[in-house]
Amino acid sequence: MPESMLLAAAAGFVAGAVALGVVLALRRIVVASKELGTDVEQATYQTLHLASRAATQLRGGPGGVDAMRAGRHLRALLGCESLALVDASGAVTVEGDEAVRAVAGRLAAAATASGKPQVQRRIRFADRETDAAAAPILASGSPAGAIVAFAAPVRAGLVRATGEVAAWVAAQVELGELDASRAALAEAEVRALRAQISPHFIYNSLNAIASFINTDPAKARELVLEFADFTRYSFRRHGDYTTVAEELRSIDSYLRLERARFGDRLKVALKIAPEVLSTVVPFLSIQPLVENAVRHGLESKEGGGRITITAADSGAFAEISVEDDGVGIDPAVLETVLAGGAPGEHVGLRNVDARLRQVYGDEHGLVVETNVGAGTLVRMRVPKSQPGRVAASADPSRDADGRIEP
Repeated sequence: MPESMLLAAAAGFVAGAVALGVVLALRRIVVASKELGTDVEQATYQTLHLASRAATQLRGGPGGVDAMRAGRHLRALLGCESLALVDASGAVTVEGDEAVRAVAGRLAAAATASGKPQVQRRIRFADRETDAAAAPILASGSPAGAIVAFAAPVRAGLVRATGEVAAWVAAQVELGELDASRAALAEAEVRALRAQISPHFIYNSLNAIASFINTDPAKARELVLEFADFTRYSFRRHGDYTTVAEELRSIDSYLRLERARFGDRLKVALKIAPEVLSTVVPFLSIQPLVENAVRHGLESKEGGGRITITAADSGAFAEISVEDDGVGIDPAVLETVLAGGAPGEHVGLRNVDARLRQVYGDEHGLVVETNVGAGTLVRMRVPKSQPGRVAASADPSRDADGRIEP
């Protein structure tokens, strides 16, 4: 075949391949556009995507550490040239042209004072002129700052959008305040549980230790170490969560100290499934139940009694119970206690119940079975898998079996 014919054939083949590639590429574009939906659906997705990315960054307020990143998303959301976030103190965070910083504070103050969006026309800079729309951020009815969008020109749509975004930012600030309030409440409840470690218990523990100093120094030393372990764990200042194993270690120390006082009058039985030892639980959520059983169940019962601690594997959940055969609780009194009444009575039960409901939902509150003279059974049910919740590191000086001697 002549060389010219070969070249023509090759050129035809290449042209055909290119045409086929173009057709396939166009087909992919058409298919992709159908998968993404209509223009309206794509615009909706983009808006929601930008809002979701900015949401958590705004929980600390318009002047928070993540304000710069949030401003980037809000600027894209509004489609403005530059954007300024101004907090309640007047601090300005700019996304875009830094030249707007000089006027953003003044515009934010005017919008905050009026309580509604404001428009400023013909703002002059060295090399250009622009407009601005400013809207106040009103969180819980109080000014938390303002958002200022710069564009040339500012149209009615941008003014309305800036006001809506400011209201949305206010909602994120309120959610951040709610999160902070919940954290403060949880810390207050933990402090209340720590306060439940009564001077009476400390006095009795030290008295028991003192009674062994001359007769059994080794026993006295062991009890001193148990007292140190118990107080170190109970008063630690880091971590909202721990594990079942760590709670059991604290209970072990607590019961050793109480047995030094009660002697054979206090008996303990355990039924612990190894699979649940690593389950994350709120700090001081099991130990107060045991302390409640000793103080309110057995201490006033002649002859003492038995406490049974159970941690069972129940599929996706760990079921933990503390049962005593003590004097029991009047159901009417128990209802008042769990409802927040009867201050000073069964503080441990009330606070543990409230914290479990806060963390896991109302369906995970304490279940209590009791009556006068019939003992008390307290049960809690927590998920074994809890993404995002991390237990504070364990004390490496202690062994990890979580056992309590019966």
